[in-house]
Amino acid sequence: MPPTPTVLAFDTSAAPCAAALLVNGQVTTRVDAMAKGQAEHLMPMLEDMLGAESLTWQDLDAIGVGVGPGNFTGIRISLAAARGLALGLGKPAIGVNGVDARVFGENGPYTATIPAPRDKSYMQTTRQDGTTSQPTLTDAPAGAQKSAADLIAATVQIAASRIDQDVPRPAPLYMRNADAAPPKDPPPLILS
Repeated sequence: MPPTPTVLAFDTSAAPCAAALLVNGQVTTRVDAMAKGQAEHLMPMLEDMLGAESLTWQDLDAIGVGVGPGNFTGIRISLAAARGLALGLGKPAIGVNGVDARVFGENGPYTATIPAPRDKSYMQTTRQDGTTSQPTLTDAPAGAQKSAADLIAATVQIAASRIDQDVPRPAPLYMRNADAAPPKDPPPLILS
């Protein structure tokens, strides 16, 4: 790997479609606020970012992706795109969870919180020695949040730092069960 890798990272686990490009040690971010449509918006957005730097997909050394926690569909959009790109380009895809992005650049001890549905939050504490607690779902609302631009910038830098590590392919980080449930009514009787 070059001493200053070229890495593209993106995250759609929250409402914005966020991406960051690390080139020659410099990070460029783009955050497009949107309530829906991230799946259709993501790839053209990434193409625009690469084009602005006169880069092609083959110029990348790795793909970074936010793996959650967050919106179920949003997480799946990013993961599918990252895995597909990694497979097609023959480049590593590196997952970065939202807690790591929030802790990036902070000195321990530090408690990171991520907003969760129903006025709850996901919380994890990083201790002074660098060890972390297990992430948990709490009844407390999330504390102050870093901007989406700061979080995606942290994601691309964390992904770049993990390029030479043996990391598993990105997988979603779900911290609670899905809201959907099978219907309680009995299935209809099918007449033959």
